[in-house]
Amino acid sequence: MRAFCHVVKFGTLARAGEALFLSQPSISLQLSALEKELGVRLLERARPRFVLTREGQMLYELARPLVEGLEGLDQQFRSQLQGLDAGEVIIAAGSSTIQYLLPPLVRAFRDEHPGVRLQLYNVTGKDGLALLRQDQVDFAFGSMLDVPHDLSYEPVQWFDPMLILPRDHPLADKVDIQLEDLSPYGLILPPQRLTTYRLVDLVFQQRRVPYRVAIEVGGWEVIKEYVAMGLGISIVTGICLTEHDQSRLIVRNLKQYFPQRSYGVVMRKGKYLSTQARAFVDLIRPGLFGRGGYDEAGHSER
Repeated sequence: MRAFCHVVKFGTLARAGEALFLSQPSISLQLSALEKELGVRLLERARPRFVLTREGQMLYELARPLVEGLEGLDQQFRSQLQGLDAGEVIIAAGSSTIQYLLPPLVRAFRDEHPGVRLQLYNVTGKDGLALLRQDQVDFAFGSMLDVPHDLSYEPVQWFDPMLILPRDHPLADKVDIQLEDLSPYGLILPPQRLTTYRLVDLVFQQRRVPYRVAIEVGGWEVIKEYVAMGLGISIVTGICLTEHDQSRLIVRNLKQYFPQRSYGVVMRKGKYLSTQARAFVDLIRPGLFGRGGYDEAGHSER
């Protein structure tokens, strides 16, 4: 079963053999024996890699967490012996999550478990998902709209979309701002590759309201500063607004036009969390992924 899972993971007999310290013929014999025992074809050769048959996909989804659990048994055992005074937790997160949501959690975790090493990967959504699938991180913390079938997402916080204006803006005194009111003014938005830009564009297009992007720049703090300087207006997620921002900007809720953004924990299905990683997740929300919870179908925000 280990040979089968490693061939699926690495795609070739040679690379699977290297990972298991076995020869290529040995891996091939083990696969043949497994297929013979189960009476089904599990893999098809599609050069240069193997691909799963329907039966192979079913077996892989069942076998992967079991094999990974056995392979990680030594580490899990040592972690249990050491308790929470050693080891590491590796988390993938975007800039907004790292800046606005993680600081109190990191502080609480460091206070409770000072011997555990924390590593935070500051990545965009796609890069974070790649790290999850490659098992280079324990879990990801951030926002998702569509959840792939091989991942599970549990949202824990929700934030409204907010319009921000400089205090001397012509719309500053208007309480009930309509989407059409924004057309004459240049927007300051994050880069097009990011979700916020795509959502703004989608809403304006669906309602057939013209709009103009004046400045495209990354980082909520930069966007807020540019708006405060009078260089444009913006639509941001409420996660980034502080008391200081309320004193220098005009803020209006736009939830009647744009959807809320949720932020939560993303895990690969079948992933076994270390004791240390489980402790961090429990700080976010106790029992967030119950037993078997991360094997269930992923949730979707749509």
